[in-house]
Amino acid sequence: MNSEELRAIQAPMKELYKEKPEAALITLKAEGRLGEGVTCKVQTGKALVEAGLHPATGGDGLSACSGDMLLDALVACAGVTLGAVSTAMGIGIRGGVVRAEGDLDFRGTLGVVKDAPVGFARIRLEFDLDTDASEEQLSALIRLTERYCVVYQTLRQPPEMLVSRNAIA
Repeated sequence: MNSEELRAIQAPMKELYKEKPEAALITLKAEGRLGEGVTCKVQTGKALVEAGLHPATGGDGLSACSGDMLLDALVACAGVTLGAVSTAMGIGIRGGVVRAEGDLDFRGTLGVVKDAPVGFARIRLEFDLDTDASEEQLSALIRLTERYCVVYQTLRQPPEMLVSRNAIA
C-alpha cells in the first residue's frame, strides 16, 4: 500500500467522523473464559490464548502471562501505527523490529510488600528500522507513531476504569 492508497481508504472515514463525530465512537471488546487451574482463555482476532500465572507468581510457564500480552499488544499497535504513519509520510521502511520491555516487581502482585507497585513500573519501547530516512524524518515518524498508537497513548494517559460484578446462579 502506498500513501495515496492509504489516504483514499481513510479519506471517507475522516470525512464521516468530521460530519458525525458519534460515528467514530466504537467500543472494542475482549472476553475470556475461566479455564482449568488458574487460567483464562482469551479469543483474540485470530487465535485462542490461554492466560495464566507468570512463573514468578507460581505459574508453570505453559500459559501466556497477561503482562506479556500487554507488551505484545503495545508492540503490535506501535508496529501497525508506524507502518501507517511511514506510508502516509512517504518514508520507505524495508523492515524492522519493534520491542517492548516492562519492569515488574512481583512482590506487589503477590502482596509481599504493601509499598511495592502492582503493575509495570517502567516500559521501554524500541524501534530498529531498516530505512534510508533522515534523522529528522525518523524523529517525526516516531513522534507521530507515539501520538497515534492507541495502546501507547492508553498506557501514557490511563482512562477512567469502571469495574462491576455479577453473580451467576
